[in-house]
Amino acid sequence: MKILCRLLIGVVISTLLPAVAAAQKVRYDIGPGTDFTRLKTFAIKDSGSTETVTEKTTLYDSPLIRERTNDAIAAQLEARGMRRDQEHPDVYVAARRSFKTEYSTYGPYNAAWGWGFPYASGWYGGYHYLGPMYMEEVVIGTLTIDVEDASSGDLIWRGTGEKHVSDTSKPWKRTKRVYREVAKIFRNFPARSAVADYDD
Repeated sequence: MKILCRLLIGVVISTLLPAVAAAQKVRYDIGPGTDFTRLKTFAIKDSGSTETVTEKTTLYDSPLIRERTNDAIAAQLEARGMRRDQEHPDVYVAARRSFKTEYSTYGPYNAAWGWGFPYASGWYGGYHYLGPMYMEEVVIGTLTIDVEDASSGDLIWRGTGEKHVSDTSKPWKRTKRVYREVAKIFRNFPARSAVADYDD
């Protein structure tokens, strides 16, 4: 019975660890002295070279993902009362993605507690062998969104979101994920949004 309990504890912990790593980390920065209330129009700007290894070999980054990302950005800004104007914008918005691979090792030991051996009293604690070690490969994607003053070219706001990406998601789930990550990054944009917020 004790062995079964220890095995179940190990399974639960190893299941929860990847889930913790899946939460999106969001950061942002604002340029000093910027009056965001004057910003009425925006344009989506090409962030530069799009030739990446992931673009050619996976679904992590592709023209389809970039289109979804730009649509999600436009939805966030329009919900804040701004209008898209590619000819005469107040700000240019550019998004880019980068990727890195991380490895997590799980097992073979797990911490467990229980009653002491018949010859000892009280509780004991320690690590117990549960099985072979295994390694999990996780691709971490970072989405960076820059907002630049169209007249000066100065960066006035930057938001980033970091989260693990899945190459096996269905297209509709991938679209939902893009809109969710963009919405979370724009939580920190200094203007209120009329669109619904998203949770993990």
